[in-house]
Amino acid sequence: MERLEPGMVIDSFRLEEKLHKGGMALLWRVRRIDAGGSSEGSEGSPPLMMKIPIVGDHNDPAAIVGFEVEQMIMPKLTGIHVPHFVASGDFTGQPYIVMEEIAGKSLRARFDAAPLPIEEVVATAVRVATALHDLHRQNVIHLDLKPSNIMFRETGEAILIDYGLARHDKLPDLLAEEFRLPMGTGPYISPEQVLHIRNDPRSDLFALGVLMYHLATGERPYGFPTSVSGLRRRLYRDPVPPRALNPKIPEWLQEIILRCLEVNPNKRHDTAAQLAFELQHPEQVQLTARARKRVRDGFWTVTRRWFRAAGMEPVPQQSASTQLARAPIIMVAIDLAHGSEALAEALRVAARRVLQTEPGARLACVTVQKTNRLGMDEYVDKAGRNIHVKHLVGLKHWARPLSIPPEKITFHVLEAPDPAAAIVEYANGNAVDHIVIGSRGSSAFRRYLGSVSSQVVAAADCTVTVVKSTGSSINGAGKQPVTPAPLRQAADEQEATTH
Repeated sequence: MERLEPGMVIDSFRLEEKLHKGGMALLWRVRRIDAGGSSEGSEGSPPLMMKIPIVGDHNDPAAIVGFEVEQMIMPKLTGIHVPHFVASGDFTGQPYIVMEEIAGKSLRARFDAAPLPIEEVVATAVRVATALHDLHRQNVIHLDLKPSNIMFRETGEAILIDYGLARHDKLPDLLAEEFRLPMGTGPYISPEQVLHIRNDPRSDLFALGVLMYHLATGERPYGFPTSVSGLRRRLYRDPVPPRALNPKIPEWLQEIILRCLEVNPNKRHDTAAQLAFELQHPEQVQLTARARKRVRDGFWTVTRRWFRAAGMEPVPQQSASTQLARAPIIMVAIDLAHGSEALAEALRVAARRVLQTEPGARLACVTVQKTNRLGMDEYVDKAGRNIHVKHLVGLKHWARPLSIPPEKITFHVLEAPDPAAAIVEYANGNAVDHIVIGSRGSSAFRRYLGSVSSQVVAAADCTVTVVKSTGSSINGAGKQPVTPAPLRQAADEQEATTH
């Protein structure tokens, strides 16, 4: 490879400053130039960065293949959680990838200060889980999630970088085709990656569990193994419970961390969105023996696990897109006002039908306690009962006939002056995939002002099903209508979210 110097031009990019030299690649700040050799744009144009692989006689072939993988995947990625791709050059000339230059530091800078305050651990994990969900929705599994591959925009969003070990559902997996050793960074490799399984998005949740563990305790749950035998220990040896290292960690956070670190991916959260959801609603995390664990498992438990691990073979897994499709977050907006029983039953029937087709779904039951835009609000009703608590009890009463396992359902009372805006904000903030909402009968007044359900249909970024107690339902996101079973006729139909 020709020696690179500032001022050199590669295709239509001029090298300006070397930013970093790693073991696999060089990073340069570059500027695009026009055909006459002058720099394009102005001082206000976004800076660009060029990644150039280090190619030589002694370089790991996997690094070269990984660079090819990154060249394939990055042009397919969009959104705020990934670097914006600009251009690339292949190995017939000078290989490179040009992308936006991201200001700021990686998450690696915070690890030296661990253990961090619990609030910061949770906030960081929510942002990373949100970025992972966005990535998985684009059919990509990162498979090398670690502190140095996580950066943050000035507006706070996490950015996932370095796709050399990633897997795209719709593209050839060159690494799996050419290599048989586990690929990744020792502390963060999931058990299934150790077994050469590269198509399960929950592998990224395991890595995020390792990140949370380290940020909360200052220790790595599995050390820093450098051999395959060292990596295989995580198939049978459990980590020290986080609260044994840092008693400030709440039980609900230990529950989440240890669930992420389960050997069997089926025991982890189904999706990154569901993980982010739990992190944002700790009061509704279902605590198990994981939350109360204080010591590692005993000799005989570990020995039995070791024998099982010795015979483990790779098992075909579902793709990222399939896994997300089978585990959506469903939000049901419920009206708890007197006289809306028929509509509540209609919503129950619609929710049951959705859940029958989506067995891995999580159900979020939501109602809106409307508040005044100005002035004081009443917090108790005429009988002296707390209104918020009364609504929460009402939601649980509504859901009881559905017989949903407690770990698959949550209840939320939103307090806001604008019910439609509150529902949409909740849905967007919690990566909701499908909103089921009720609609009362039409009227000239409602047509003029717009109903809550119609406002939700117009503003939501996900599928919206509008249910009426006459037995019909309207899908507001362009998919086929979902028609519930025959429903009880209501004398006075009510909106699903005005209370």
